[in-house]
Amino acid sequence: MTTEAILKHVHVRAPGKINVFLKVGEVMDDGYHDVATAYQAISLYEDVHAYPADDFSVSFSGSVDVSGVPTDTSNLAIRAAKALARRTGYRGGVRLEIEKHVPVAGGMGGGSADAAATLLACDALWGTECSRDDLLALAARLGADVPFALLGGTAVGTGRGDQLSSALAKGQFEWVLALADFGMSTPQVYQELDAHRARHILDISPSGRQPTVDAAVLQALRAGDAHLLGEVLHNDLQAAALQLRPVLGEVLEFGDSQGALGSLVSGSGPTIAFLAADTDDAVELQVTLASYGLKVIRAHGPVHGARIVSQS
Repeated sequence: MTTEAILKHVHVRAPGKINVFLKVGEVMDDGYHDVATAYQAISLYEDVHAYPADDFSVSFSGSVDVSGVPTDTSNLAIRAAKALARRTGYRGGVRLEIEKHVPVAGGMGGGSADAAATLLACDALWGTECSRDDLLALAARLGADVPFALLGGTAVGTGRGDQLSSALAKGQFEWVLALADFGMSTPQVYQELDAHRARHILDISPSGRQPTVDAAVLQALRAGDAHLLGEVLHNDLQAAALQLRPVLGEVLEFGDSQGALGSLVSGSGPTIAFLAADTDDAVELQVTLASYGLKVIRAHGPVHGARIVSQS
């Protein structure tokens, strides 16, 4: 195993994601939940630049507010680099420069994309030649969404969301994303979901321990049918996110009234994803939402997972 970096710079790009469907099972004895989700990678990317170094460091820039992103050893990209070094016996380090375009703490897997891109970048930079399966195994230990950021496209996730199987998806889906000026804690949203279910135990059907993705969701993705997908978008975490941040409900209602085919809170929130019929409708919805005073961006999916853009 090499202990010297062969390359001087590697640039890897990895996508954010939308959970077009997310079912959450009962809380387990270890405090976690099994989930069933349909992921779609979208054209909103994180760009990771890796350079040889004696130790491990990370810095951030980009089109989103990065002021709250940690740069110490708790950062997921740093953890990814160190995990790969341990796995391969590599004795050096890496300097990471990350351009972020996925909202921070926005429910779109930006940190997971950073970690996935870092694994791929460091493997190339260090010449450690890990197999795809090795990288996916490391990714799964880092977080539930990290393996999908490596895989990209469209996939069904079960277990913690990290047990992936590719799903067929035809054509292209157009999304308009309403961004919040605040983030949300994933553990807090899950805790609120548990509390919400306890409060409404007589009104809510038992969630079960092994949820599944509805067949209608997979049918809509296979057919490339945006109208059908808009009817079956679902997120069990949405009620909890709205309880914590009621303003999100107003945004959902407004977007739906302006012609979106469907909408949902993305992951644990607070980003809201609106599905449009086509590019023209997406542009029109973007303009309308922006006039309402919201920060909005357009994206499409599915797109590929983490890929090397350049190396030298």
